[in-house]
Amino acid sequence: MVAEIYCRSFGERLPWLTGASTRDEDRAFFRETVFPHCDVWGAVENGKVIGFAALRGVWLDHLYVLPEYQSRGVGSFLIRHCQLQVPELQLWTFQQNVGASRFYESHGFDLIRTTEDTGTPGREPDALYHWQRPPGFDPLSPSDANIGA
Repeated sequence: MVAEIYCRSFGERLPWLTGASTRDEDRAFFRETVFPHCDVWGAVENGKVIGFAALRGVWLDHLYVLPEYQSRGVGSFLIRHCQLQVPELQLWTFQQNVGASRFYESHGFDLIRTTEDTGTPGREPDALYHWQRPPGFDPLSPSDANIGA
């Protein structure tokens, strides 16, 4: 199921990069790489997995929500869960994924650095983000999570 969420969400936000891998390759990637090396949590509504986050140490390797459930608090729920697990988080996102950048910044992440396109096919410039848990952090408090109204 997470491979399907990944494919649909990725395709919605970054359509120019879809098709770089097949569904079977995506499933194998999650089965062989993500699940053995990451803690993975899902958001479930009415028995259906609608989003997931994969955490590897302090690295938030994946956070995806089905397109029809985006902007409904699912991603915020998942990010707050991850913020409870470790005192700091880091992640990479594509610079062109402006929605993701806004989302992470609204949850207290700071842009650390950007990269340039390496010229390889399908390679996109990246942005590195970092979040540090402040003293007295309460992930359920909108002011602590830096969630906009």
